[in-house]
Amino acid sequence: MTRSRGRWVAVITGALSILIGVAYLVLITLLDSRGPLLPPPPEALGLSAPAASVAVASPAGASAARPPG
Repeated sequence: MTRSRGRWVAVITGALSILIGVAYLVLITLLDSRGPLLPPPPEALGLSAPAASVAVASPAGASAARPPG
């Protein structure tokens, strides 16, 4: 391999590396501009009703924080 050819390989490799880095930064900027990520709803995970809704359905007079006795 001649010295001239090795220099061209280095230049092309460096340019490709910089191009991949810039494309990565653009992709991250676009994905980040969509806003914060929200967790999926429980229905998407195949879960039944959340436990909080069961506690809300308890009778109005009942209190879960009563001391034993």
